[in-house]
Amino acid sequence: MPLDPHIAGFLRSVQPLGAPGPGENAVAQVRARLRALTVGQHYPATRPEVATVTPTVLAGSLPARVYRPHTETPLPTLVYLHGGGWVAGDLDTHDMHARTLCRELDAVVVSVDYRLAPEHRFPAAVDDAYTALTWVARHVDTFGGDLDRLVVGGDSAGATLSAVCAQQAHADGLELAAQLLVYPSTDMAGAYPSRVENGEGYFLTTPELHWFFEQYLGVRHSDPAPAAFGDDPRVAPLRAKDLAGLAPAVVATAEYDPLRDEGDAYAEALRRSGVRVEHRRFDGLVHGFYGMGHLSPAAGAGTAWINAALKRLIG
Repeated sequence: MPLDPHIAGFLRSVQPLGAPGPGENAVAQVRARLRALTVGQHYPATRPEVATVTPTVLAGSLPARVYRPHTETPLPTLVYLHGGGWVAGDLDTHDMHARTLCRELDAVVVSVDYRLAPEHRFPAAVDDAYTALTWVARHVDTFGGDLDRLVVGGDSAGATLSAVCAQQAHADGLELAAQLLVYPSTDMAGAYPSRVENGEGYFLTTPELHWFFEQYLGVRHSDPAPAAFGDDPRVAPLRAKDLAGLAPAVVATAEYDPLRDEGDAYAEALRRSGVRVEHRRFDGLVHGFYGMGHLSPAAGAGTAWINAALKRLIG
């Protein structure tokens, strides 16, 4: 399917980043670019209304925001982990995501500001994400109040962290109601056609992807990713030995995304393992479309489908 014309117009309006260079300046540029594309000029001034947005701290050290709908508890609780390649992103860059989920799921959303690379490399983000999830589970009465409807989810790097958290939660006996995985990286060391087909010109490039892997793991990539970590399911959840019994999943991928094929592969692996999966590849769209509904009707429709599918799983 051709690239969505609204997305194509957006891509022509933004400066391609290319593969960032070495050093702290490159990291600062990547972070500034994401903020410019979100809290800057490309996000609409009007945000989805929710009842309250409250800053908080989880487990004594993790900054977070709690988004509450107007409905009274008990409600589902979604622990949301933002994207940004484990290097960029924060509570502000994904404020729209959290607000939209809060409204469309009628759920409490706890958005987590986990530690970022390269200052804090793997497994810091994994540790923070799982600490946040388990802390919210232990204190669910102060959030949505319904432990049977606890969900973990995220986009991009946050989706990868969510997949890892869902695996660890199941191993620890914490049964989640669902997991939300929006264009996750699931197999860094794999070789997939989408890494080549969509390597340039579609918002996230393969050189950028490799750079993010390097910042996160602290090692140079061998084509296409750091082999030293390739089989660790905390890095590559598709490499886990057993996926049976995991929480039901919504897995969304985009046609013009270098991560498309490994996301599709993870959805299929979950399905083969007996996990209930709501999976859709969104034709004509790119990595990042989940935050582009204000730019593209197709991206908005895709976001609505994802959120509705998650609501069906939560019940």
